[in-house]
Amino acid sequence: MKVIDSIAEFRKARRALPGTVAFVPTMGYLHPGHLALMERARREADHLAVSIFVNPTQFAPGSDLDAYPRDPEGDRKKCEDAGCDLLFMPTPEMMYAPDHATVVETEGLDQVLCGPSRPGHFRGVTTIVSKLFNIVAPDVAVFGQKDFQQLAIIRRMVRDLNFPIEIIDLPTVREADGLALSSRNKYLDAQERASATCLSRALAAAWHAYQGGERDAEKVLEVARNTLLESVSAQAIDYLECVDPLRLTRYEGDARQIPDAQGAVVAMAVQVGKARLIDNLRLDGELPEALG
Repeated sequence: MKVIDSIAEFRKARRALPGTVAFVPTMGYLHPGHLALMERARREADHLAVSIFVNPTQFAPGSDLDAYPRDPEGDRKKCEDAGCDLLFMPTPEMMYAPDHATVVETEGLDQVLCGPSRPGHFRGVTTIVSKLFNIVAPDVAVFGQKDFQQLAIIRRMVRDLNFPIEIIDLPTVREADGLALSSRNKYLDAQERASATCLSRALAAAWHAYQGGERDAEKVLEVARNTLLESVSAQAIDYLECVDPLRLTRYEGDARQIPDAQGAVVAMAVQVGKARLIDNLRLDGELPEALG
């Protein structure tokens, strides 16, 4: 495995690889969810490229950029064990010129769900992912479904900007008790960790309501909200919404009935201690084993 921090050196190494390349972009502090993405990517192409970069432009002022967990040595070892061929670990100075003024923004999809609470976040995501796509030039890129809104935005960006890249998504990897794996789970103490399972329990409750025949989105969300409120306060719930899986539009008002042919996604963000946790579940899909 080659570990590279220079854009020019990475491009040189990338050009030397015969065949296809699959890419997994990460912010490091790798957990089994990341490794599952790498395992899938390894099967999709001749070579695997991974990036580790804590992207400052997707963090708001005063957020947890400085506190974001990091383990560069451990991450290198995990990438090597996963069969990574090229590991890109640039510095912020390498990725952003002091006077950088160009951004990539996907309008509309970034204004719902996490958008209002994290202004500029998705602009930072699409900007850095587009830069990484230009540097890595992958044939395939693999993302997790836990970041459901991010995945939808990246798919739209790839389509609109004509990136010749296939986007593959992988189901959320969960702990045995249902909690979605996240680097931010490190922020949870033992009591908060137990409370955090309310997200997955709320999703399971919504899924059972839908599978039982409920098609009124507001009633499905009421079931999920009541489950959340068993463990957290109403103020801790940033959002809890039922949305169209493609356009991310809400089922509400006169349009609150969920079409059988299309299904819906229940998505949420909940503050548990210092951690802002997100999770989601498609109601017309199978219930993950950890949520059963």
